[in-house]
Amino acid sequence: MRHYPSNSVQAAGRLIALALLADGGLDASELAALERSSVLERLGISAAAFQQVLLELCDDAMQYGDWPGMQQIASDPAVLDQLLDEVTDPDMQLALLRAMLDVVDADRYLSGGERTLITRAMLCWHDRLLSDMPPLARITRVHTAHVN
Repeated sequence: MRHYPSNSVQAAGRLIALALLADGGLDASELAALERSSVLERLGISAAAFQQVLLELCDDAMQYGDWPGMQQIASDPAVLDQLLDEVTDPDMQLALLRAMLDVVDADRYLSGGERTLITRAMLCWHDRLLSDMPPLARITRVHTAHVN
């Protein structure tokens, strides 16, 4: 798989493209979910840039072994970790995770490749996503008095 700069529109777009293709093909409901999410616009990914990344992903997939198909790539933890590690910004990770969940849930069926992609994203980004949360020591509890 080709390398993209960290937090680039290409790195983000490739993960969305992979979510679209992780079940083996493009589905109209998944494309509609992507459109509704507006994630491409929020991340500054133009339609032309997304199409280019989608083509590059397919091109890279054809170079991956004996063409195991996109489902196989989406199920390979080592490849997924490499792709996920190119997105380090917690805000971008959260936006991408939400978009990927919308996409894979659109057809109401979670394939093995989709499940692995989402699971790996949660595992790889877990620490970074949680680092933005306040420490437990800063969370205050509201105590209420008991009236007898």
